[in-house]
Amino acid sequence: MTSTVRTIRTAVVGYGLSGSVFHAPLIAADSRYSLDVIATSDAGRQAAATQRYPGVKTVRDGGAVLELAGDLDLVVLGTPPATHYPLAKAALEAGLDVVVDKPFAVSSAEGQELITLAEQLGRVLSVFQNRRWDGDFLTVRKLLAGEVLGNVTRFESSFERWSPEISKAWKASATASDGGGVLYDLGTHLIDQALQLFGPATVIHSELRIRRPEEKADDDAFVVLQHESGVISHLTMNMLCAQQGPRFRVLGTSGAFTKHGIDPQEPYIIAGGSPLDAEYGVEASEWAGTLGRDGHLDALPTERGAYPEFYRLLGDKILDGGTTSALPVPVDPAGAVETLKLIEQARDLA
Repeated sequence: MTSTVRTIRTAVVGYGLSGSVFHAPLIAADSRYSLDVIATSDAGRQAAATQRYPGVKTVRDGGAVLELAGDLDLVVLGTPPATHYPLAKAALEAGLDVVVDKPFAVSSAEGQELITLAEQLGRVLSVFQNRRWDGDFLTVRKLLAGEVLGNVTRFESSFERWSPEISKAWKASATASDGGGVLYDLGTHLIDQALQLFGPATVIHSELRIRRPEEKADDDAFVVLQHESGVISHLTMNMLCAQQGPRFRVLGTSGAFTKHGIDPQEPYIIAGGSPLDAEYGVEASEWAGTLGRDGHLDALPTERGAYPEFYRLLGDKILDGGTTSALPVPVDPAGAVETLKLIEQARDLA
């Protein structure tokens, strides 16, 4: 008697940074998936996709992907935020499981509609909050689990970049209602991480500013969360920062932890590496964080980053029976809706 191992037939819609650096490499590295279709309207990106993934079918857009729905199981959306809701809705209605890149949608109402639709149709729906598997974030999670810092009082988290020019046309033209700006972009990660670490929260202060002439939404943002657990989170996002501060600073009653630098997984893939490489996700030792208090500091090595974990967990869910399985999705879209609600609160307060 022979058994057939099911392969998750997958299409990636969008082959910019999201599709080419995150989704396609991670999917191709997991033997339970087949990367069958890549959608991009850019001829150069189509050629690059075909060269990197021989045998993949390239099509122009999400509509062309949906015409192939009968030969697919999963659609991954790495497209601009304003397209997430209509494309995800159409894919679910076509009988496909769906992964949506962050931000989940441009409003919490749209996100909730997608959750309700997926439940009604019995489809798997998840959101690619990949930075839950950053090595530095995993280090903070492990540190907090060990209660080394005592009671945490303040959590400081920042994504600061030096990008004086907006490199993508859609970002240059996108307003906040389109999901444009740094709060929807990097802020989605920071808010999600804070909620993962310290639980439900309310925005008690926000500052949203435009610094670059081309920006239509915001590129300099500061948001303060008050968590029900008592922790205060200070979240900083800046696209015009010539000198970057710590990525994390966690203050507690027994000590503190400070971490500089950025997770190496993204630049490693951009440089041509594979998620299957032994050195993938391993951060250089000189970027270790510092633990303790002034005068009594120790280096704390960074945990290995693990973006492939998202697709491993998703594969477990889909192959175990999809929505009939008791296994969780890698990222519950309900959490992504809570993040969108906090973004809306921050906009109302700014």
